[in-house]
Amino acid sequence: MTPQEETVILEARDILGRYLSRNPVIDSWQALLDYCALTVRGPIERFHVLYLDRKNRIIADELLSTGTVDHVPVYPREVIKRALMLNACALILIHNHPSGDPTPSEADLSMTKEIQKGCKFLGLTLHDHIIVGAGTELSLRALGKL
Repeated sequence: MTPQEETVILEARDILGRYLSRNPVIDSWQALLDYCALTVRGPIERFHVLYLDRKNRIIADELLSTGTVDHVPVYPREVIKRALMLNACALILIHNHPSGDPTPSEADLSMTKEIQKGCKFLGLTLHDHIIVGAGTELSLRALGKL
């Protein structure tokens, strides 16, 4: 990526962030995928959580962890603790695979199941876990893994 492209991406993220702070509803599947691709794509793994209210409006988009080129540490306890602190009702997990291949690893699937169990126990809804690759996004719900 060229420095000019990086600048454009940073500016686009800023514009999107301002838009969402005024209009915090992602109203279509494509809008969600576009948002995910813009916010988490990059050279290192990043793990974000969208915390949502009862009407699925965004309360917060939080970067909970950054990692290396092929791993990001995720602690289910911290994901759920933050949901409770924000009074969220639902979550969407998002992370990227810098390799470009959004295929979930066994660790991705295991971590998602742990978060799903905690959410269910505490009355939270885990809507999806989206993995962002190079030009493509993959939904664990669409794969039948949630």
